[in-house]
Amino acid sequence: MLSVQMEQRVNIKFLVRLGKTFTEAYAMLKEAYGDECLSRTRVFEWFKRFKEGRETTEDDPRPGRLSTSKTDENIGKIGKSIREDSRLSIRGLAEITGIDKECVRQILHESFNIRKVCAKMRPKFLTSEHKESRTNICADIPNNIDTDPGFLDAVTLKGTIFESVEAVKAKATEVLNQLTEADVQHCFQRWKSRMERCRDP
Repeated sequence: MLSVQMEQRVNIKFLVRLGKTFTEAYAMLKEAYGDECLSRTRVFEWFKRFKEGRETTEDDPRPGRLSTSKTDENIGKIGKSIREDSRLSIRGLAEITGIDKECVRQILHESFNIRKVCAKMRPKFLTSEHKESRTNICADIPNNIDTDPGFLDAVTLKGTIFESVEAVKAKATEVLNQLTEADVQHCFQRWKSRMERCRDP
């Protein structure tokens, strides 16, 4: 999936090929992306590049030393360490593997599509391995409830706890009966506007 920035570059290239002027292109991008639109200067730079015949939307390679730490061996080490303990910090991974912290961060982001959330490494998108693992964990929950009566004692529930299905039905009926005609109309208006936004992007 393209980032918003890359998506806009592709659109700038498309608008150049359509023969649009810079002003027209910038106005269209501003209308389409709103606050997420690239700055006028950045749009102008990319517009000029595509006008001069540039084909790629990728950034130019930056000068500097080439990375020697992003080897298959190091990527494997980091992957193994994360699978063993997802609570490892970037600093911890750097110490274990002997790789620079910034390089560890880049490997996590580029090779494993992982970012750090609340001191844990979390995948941005679930792989089939992650999905299977989470499915297995969820499948075990009913067994844990049956075999361990205190299983849910550690879980703090918010809101109201109902003793039976009838109590849930009674409460739902009570809440629905309190709705006014204006509430229902407002709800349908919001639903209609969301539907129209989905239908007419």
